[in-house]
Amino acid sequence: MKFSEVIQQLGVSSAHTSLSDRPDLDPEVAGVNAIDTAQADQLSFVEGAKFAAQVQTTAAKALILPKGKVLQQAALERDIAWVEAADPKLMFAQTLAMFYQPFQPAPEIHPTAIIHPTAKIGDAVYIGPHVVIQADATIGNQVCIHPNVVIYPDVEIGDRTILHANCTIHERTRIGADCVIHSGAVIGAEGFGFVPTVEGWYKMQQSGYVVLEDGVEVGCNSTVDRPAVGNTRIGRQTKLDNLVHIGHGCQIGFGCAFAAQVGLAGGVEVGNRAILAGQVGVANNARIGDGAIASSKTGVHGTVEPGQVVSGYPCVDHKIYLKSSAIYSRLPEMYQTLKQLQKRIEALED
Repeated sequence: MKFSEVIQQLGVSSAHTSLSDRPDLDPEVAGVNAIDTAQADQLSFVEGAKFAAQVQTTAAKALILPKGKVLQQAALERDIAWVEAADPKLMFAQTLAMFYQPFQPAPEIHPTAIIHPTAKIGDAVYIGPHVVIQADATIGNQVCIHPNVVIYPDVEIGDRTILHANCTIHERTRIGADCVIHSGAVIGAEGFGFVPTVEGWYKMQQSGYVVLEDGVEVGCNSTVDRPAVGNTRIGRQTKLDNLVHIGHGCQIGFGCAFAAQVGLAGGVEVGNRAILAGQVGVANNARIGDGAIASSKTGVHGTVEPGQVVSGYPCVDHKIYLKSSAIYSRLPEMYQTLKQLQKRIEALED
């Protein structure tokens, strides 16, 4: 499609594009790509002024640019059409959706699927080959269940939710609308509950529930555990990357993002819009406040205040961590200096 058609679908006024000055500059846009690999018929984006050099080197003939005349003029000098965006990355994501939609099979129930007579199936549902849906499960409208998914008894799946191949949803699980559960994920399996006795570990039955609110996404091979009592809850629009573990009884707020290999022990509370980077570990009953951020490989053992950024193991404020990291490489030298000072003090005392 033409660049002008892309702009029209985005709902952007031509006053915020190069079309207001150069209506003749209206290239064909066949797709989107990263700015360093984009071709002439692909649209890309520049996030900010620090990436200005990319405007001079890209082969793309259409760009999403931040506000500011410098980058926009630089693009025009190279005959590159542009559209202005307060958040270029967000507009790029919106544009990407014009050219790519995930695979969505047409509604049908495959003949190899096994569905218990008491299960309730909504309208316009796709149920793929070898899916198993057990007793008293409730499947909402327009749900998509890919091959080999197993849904245990007493599970509820909300409208338009997608369950990708080979994921497993255990009993006492409630999944809201517009959720995505990726391949290999296990939702609602038993939490790690054992009581030590003189004869060994006594298994505590996990009779609670797992609740995923609307718009939650769970990555491949991630797990969300069912508690002994109460519920494990993940708030609306929270996103879990691949290989994330949520222990029994955790309470996660809305709009959070957990990167790959994050692990939460039991009873953790995380506020709204918190971000945990890759391989963050959180100990039992720790508390992480609204808007807090933990950088990669951070270990959280206590309380992280709302809005605080922490790093390191055990975690400290990120500014302290940076100062400590700068000193770390000098520790051998500092140790030698300390030994020399100790010898001098001992000599003076003698």
